[in-house]
Amino acid sequence: MPGGPLIRRATLYDATIMAALHATSFAKPWDAAAMAQFLASPEVLCLVGSADDGSGGIVGGMLIARRAADEAELLTLAVAPACRRAGLGRALLASAMTMLKEAGAVRLLLEVEEGNTAALRLYRSLGGEPVGRRPGYYEGRADAAIFSLALSRPAADDGAIQHEA
Repeated sequence: MPGGPLIRRATLYDATIMAALHATSFAKPWDAAAMAQFLASPEVLCLVGSADDGSGGIVGGMLIARRAADEAELLTLAVAPACRRAGLGRALLASAMTMLKEAGAVRLLLEVEEGNTAALRLYRSLGGEPVGRRPGYYEGRADAAIFSLALSRPAADDGAIQHEA
């Protein structure tokens, strides 16, 4: 019985498949050399995932995020057309959110084409809040919606600190 998508950190051996996956989702795909650069960078999180559907663990999705101090940015998320609508994109993003939080990030920023309803629905379902817009950001001059996903709550004053009057 399937247990859901399997997510793991990508290795240099995954650069070619990551490039192929990226090409299934974007008009200007990143090549294997670009993927290898991301994979070699210590501040970049690269994940790949497969559906636990008896396919033998064939990689069907990938995610790249970069962390800087206490913030992270989702650089790309791609799922092969045959693997879409099976929870793989959600599993990749949820795993990335957990790993980035563990690494000290408190929020994840991302841009998404305003017409990409599946991605918008996914980001909102994980707590994403729209925080801005970039007009003409994408090829073909499509606008980008900027989202912020909280990874951890800021520390609150629990009253333990005494304030002098």
